[in-house]
Amino acid sequence: MTTRDLIQLAGQHPVGLLLAFVAPPVLAWLAGRGHGNEQGKHAPWKYLYALLVYLVCVPGMFAAVITAYTLFFSGESLLDANLLVYFLPLASMVATLVLIRKNVSFDDVPGFDRLTGLMVMVGGSFVIALVIQKTRIFVFFGGSIEKLFLLAAGVFALLKWGTYMLFRRAAEPKREPPKFPGG
Repeated sequence: MTTRDLIQLAGQHPVGLLLAFVAPPVLAWLAGRGHGNEQGKHAPWKYLYALLVYLVCVPGMFAAVITAYTLFFSGESLLDANLLVYFLPLASMVATLVLIRKNVSFDDVPGFDRLTGLMVMVGGSFVIALVIQKTRIFVFFGGSIEKLFLLAAGVFALLKWGTYMLFRRAAEPKREPPKFPGG
């Protein structure tokens, strides 16, 4: 089964997609109502929030990669794309993360820093792939080689930080993300 087959199969079950991606934000909202202020960082709530984060972020990242690939690499029109497959996971991820953030700090959600590291690595890898594909245009039509090296150094710093966050041991302290000049 190819990725295209998987996307088409998912698109054939709109009710299942709606239920799967509307449920996490609703559960996050209900969980916020189920505990008092500042109680979301305690068990069992923090584990429920961790489960919800992973339930929406993994498909949300997949949908983001598929959407970006369709937009930047394959040249297909997003007007022909199935909105439930391409954009519902992203909307569900954003809505769930916003609702969770209202109830608890992400520092209190187990594994959120590792997931953040994975998101940075996926995003950095996408930028690297896009730059490699577009380099001939970037270098020859307006961009200097210095800008390309600066971009590569920034992506490398993000990948290094993302790798550390993803694979660090629980006893190791968290590192701050890299600071960029002027930021």
